[in-house]
Amino acid sequence: MNNQKRNTVLFFLLTLGLIVLFFVNISFGSITIPFKEIYTSLTGGQASKSTWEYIIINYRLPKAITAVLVGMGLSISGLLMQTLFRNPLAGPYVLGLSSGASLGVAFVFLGAGVLPPFLSTVLLSSYGVVLASTVGSSIVLLAVLAVSYRLRDTMAILIVGLMFGSFTSAIVGVLAYFSSAEQLQKFTFWSMGSLGNLSWSSIVVLTVCVAIGLLLSVFSIKPLNALLLGENYARSLGLNFKKTRLIIIFATSILAGSITAYAGPIAFIGLAVPHIAKLVFQTSNHSVLYWSTLLLGASIMLICDIISELPGLGITLPINAVTSIIGAPVVIWLLVRKRKMIA
Repeated sequence: MNNQKRNTVLFFLLTLGLIVLFFVNISFGSITIPFKEIYTSLTGGQASKSTWEYIIINYRLPKAITAVLVGMGLSISGLLMQTLFRNPLAGPYVLGLSSGASLGVAFVFLGAGVLPPFLSTVLLSSYGVVLASTVGSSIVLLAVLAVSYRLRDTMAILIVGLMFGSFTSAIVGVLAYFSSAEQLQKFTFWSMGSLGNLSWSSIVVLTVCVAIGLLLSVFSIKPLNALLLGENYARSLGLNFKKTRLIIIFATSILAGSITAYAGPIAFIGLAVPHIAKLVFQTSNHSVLYWSTLLLGASIMLICDIISELPGLGITLPINAVTSIIGAPVVIWLLVRKRKMIA
């Protein structure tokens, strides 16, 4: 079987698997809902039980959509960063966006106690937390963009992003040191990530942000292929490197920043999914990698969310813990398997 036919089969299986996982995600939980009832509810009909209807429309469908958006956005932003910096350990949060978002939320959870009661109540609402996270990540984004416009060396930008991350993490540490146990608990719960707390209006905003980031990244596919052979080679092909770099950083920032604002900092997905896509499709061509990473990211995020629900037990694990516990061994196994196949 040639590569093109093999890739077509793989894409078909991934798409089919994503659809199946989407319905399984909606079905499984503390209460298992039959697939037939889900199909009836999603196609405009009425489920046989009103409670099932309410759970599907108001909780599980929004959560499944959020999982797909988070998986797609983080996996693509990870692919962009790994190619731009030519570093397999680069992820969507390498520019310090997650730390900036965490700093904004830390000011809300850990510093709201010193504010007037009315302002404290507003900031501690779900919209206040999202706003604080957005402002924090946006400030870091603007700082990174300003620095990237002045620097020619891409690796220097990577170091600047890491320094921003260290600086903001240090401030969060200081705030945490002077906070009460209750405030620390709230901040810790946010840092574990969550897919199930979004309203439909929040999902619309997140969808628009992720769509903009993905659209910008689509236009970067050809430049990313050129960057595989180095910055000098890309320039020799007539690529406007500074403009391309700004677009890639901006796309990553929109994706990682908006997802962190609404779902918290989700680990593993952005770092590992691009590697899984490369291992499965055995290519470095971004015309293939982009779409495979997109589908794999959404599918893996849905699997992690299904596992986190612990179907039938009524307990929900933190999504951040599940992505790392399940994901890290899978990547290690794939890398070892690839090594054995080469040997």
